[in-house]
Amino acid sequence: MSATARASNDPLIHQWMPFTANRQFHESPRIIARAEGIYYYNTRGEKLLDGSSGLYCIPLGHGRREIREAVTKQMEELDYAPPFQFGVPAAFRLATEVAQMTPPGLNRILFSGSGSEAVESALKVAIQYHRVRGEGQRMRFVGRERGYHGVNFGGWSVGGMVNNRKAFGLGLPGVMHLRHTKIPENQFEMGEGTHGGVNLADDLERFVALHGADTIAACIVEPIAGSTGILVPPQGYLKRLREICTKHGILLIFDEVITGFGRTGQAFAAQTFDVVPDIMTMAKAISNGSIPMAAIAVREDIQQTILDASPPNTVEFFHGYTYSAHPVACAAALATLKIYREEDTFGRVRDLAPAFLEQIGALREIPYVTDTRGYGLLGAVDLEPEGAPGARGFKVLCKAFEAGLVLRNAADTIVLAPPFASTAEQISEMVETMKKVILAN
Repeated sequence: MSATARASNDPLIHQWMPFTANRQFHESPRIIARAEGIYYYNTRGEKLLDGSSGLYCIPLGHGRREIREAVTKQMEELDYAPPFQFGVPAAFRLATEVAQMTPPGLNRILFSGSGSEAVESALKVAIQYHRVRGEGQRMRFVGRERGYHGVNFGGWSVGGMVNNRKAFGLGLPGVMHLRHTKIPENQFEMGEGTHGGVNLADDLERFVALHGADTIAACIVEPIAGSTGILVPPQGYLKRLREICTKHGILLIFDEVITGFGRTGQAFAAQTFDVVPDIMTMAKAISNGSIPMAAIAVREDIQQTILDASPPNTVEFFHGYTYSAHPVACAAALATLKIYREEDTFGRVRDLAPAFLEQIGALREIPYVTDTRGYGLLGAVDLEPEGAPGARGFKVLCKAFEAGLVLRNAADTIVLAPPFASTAEQISEMVETMKKVILAN
């Protein structure tokens, strides 16, 4: 059948869906028609538990009235203004509120529209900071195997997920990758593993010895690697990275696009693990997924160094986006942060997490499960492969949708990331449904 004939017969053909098996989807669509609370509804009106908080971005549940009203009010007052050389009130209010939530010193906030854009912004800040200090030779970045930092060229270059890299060529030059933190010694350990933390982090010292610290701009890691299947850092790992970066003048960037805004029980995983980076990215939960929004938090002296290096009345940082600090996105984020404060949302995560992690850990007893791990309201289950890599995981994702549960799979790893608005009973139902689907496949 020709492409024209397919288009005339297939109402789904014109959208090229991201990170999706498009041909399979056309054969067996999984359509979500509406959402309310922690539930989606398919086109038949059937309920589906949202076991992935959207895409880790809707911790408060769907359809929060307060966010909707804030967005409507902002649209009536100001729908858009150019972010280059002009400002909007909501952006300055939001930057102040975010700066009050971040670790000490990380109080200069630069907005963008997505996690990928936030990572790109962070990498550029690192390069320019070193250049204006007379160390322009610091152009290398260190990422990590199985890390995910978005899909822009900078992000996938420093990322370490093979399928995100191999289709697009070499990427940025001079990028090196630490080993990932999923090691056999920590199998079936929930929370921080007890083995390998310092040894794995010392990969960075090896890169310094080989290439010279004065060539490395920054090391970027997710405190908990999310998209590759919830890789929790071993004890001492992040602290050791911090020590090495400080020793050699390398900037440490935490990608908190997934972990930011409560997923680990604190505002940021940096606070949970008591390690302060130099730059931190955030997105997703900043606006409860309602309007695309992202930001980076930068150490104040880094920003000041960049500002001071330029003559007065000139642009200091040649970077930004049309939708940086979009007023409607800022309104959505302000309403979201207000709910976090007033409802003690992060405290709720701390209350729910122990039972959730216990239930995830208990799945080690069922067939096909080769590992379980998690932290906060992030849980992962590795499945024994069946045929091609990822086949069993994808089948579980599809069957779970039929059983009334939306979850994530990363190849043969199944991920649950419940909304913070879930009850303990609803979380138990998610885990039980996942268990039944795994056993049936």
